[in-house]
Amino acid sequence: MTSTTLISDRIEVTKLLRDALEDEIRGDVLKGLTAKQKSVPSKYFYDARGSELFREICRLPEYYQTRTELAILKECADSIIGEYRQADIIELGSGEDLKIRMLLDAAFDSTGADICYTPVDVSGQALLKAAKELCKTYPSLRVAGIVADFTRHLELIPRLFLFFGSTIGNFPEENRKGFLADIVRQMGAEDRFILGIDMIKPVRMLERAYNDSRGITAKFNKNILDVLNRRLNADFDSGLFEHVAFYNVEEERVEMHLRVTRNLVVKVRDLDLQVRLREGETIRTEICKKFTRASATAMAEEAGMKIERWHSDLKGWFSLLQVAVA
Repeated sequence: MTSTTLISDRIEVTKLLRDALEDEIRGDVLKGLTAKQKSVPSKYFYDARGSELFREICRLPEYYQTRTELAILKECADSIIGEYRQADIIELGSGEDLKIRMLLDAAFDSTGADICYTPVDVSGQALLKAAKELCKTYPSLRVAGIVADFTRHLELIPRLFLFFGSTIGNFPEENRKGFLADIVRQMGAEDRFILGIDMIKPVRMLERAYNDSRGITAKFNKNILDVLNRRLNADFDSGLFEHVAFYNVEEERVEMHLRVTRNLVVKVRDLDLQVRLREGETIRTEICKKFTRASATAMAEEAGMKIERWHSDLKGWFSLLQVAVA
């Protein structure tokens, strides 16, 4: 199922074999495009182009999430790294290295730090690029990257777990419960889980974050169709779809969709599938759950976790939770 490549004496990367990855996208897309509300899992945004577009999104003035989370990390990095200056640090969905640098700066600020950093991400290119840059900055850091879908392959991961960016909000409720239960099964009594969550705030602010004035998020959203075209031999024409993002008050989440502008039949040849879309019909590409203290506490408790600390900005826009096994 896996192959491990030694990149240098301090970097190794373990990858799932290609067949396993292709089986996953086939199953996910077949299920999503044959459902009543068509959908494609948001993890398929992140090919090389999608990862680059998301980096642009994180710098947009409307997208408060990244800069707010970074500000919280800057304030509480010493507290979070705590006793984990000699430990394994596992970051799920690692992407760029801006956030882990906050913790590594705090860790290596004192002598005796001995850390093996395990980034887990579906993008091997982004993971390897970040690993090389981190090892240049931190001469004693070891990196053992894993190219995998962290929602399905936790058994590969060797103990400070990091899950930044409010990515937990992208999971449907049942998947969210299952994922957190898997984390609990991996954790020992001394392990800790740092979980980033986005808090409920005025609807206008939430919707602006996913409808930026430069249209970068729209490009990011449409890129998922290019991923399907390339990986599943489909013939989606992204020019016939428009980006839609709105806050669903009842579900307390932002939803991103691609809405087709005319009746359309799309062929997904590798699935032997024809997808019929009516004008105005949508393919949902992402959900982004927003939390209150009450709903976050309930989520943690249901998974068998206890929240030890809340780290938030002064406005209460975003929170980092330090969680232990209950």
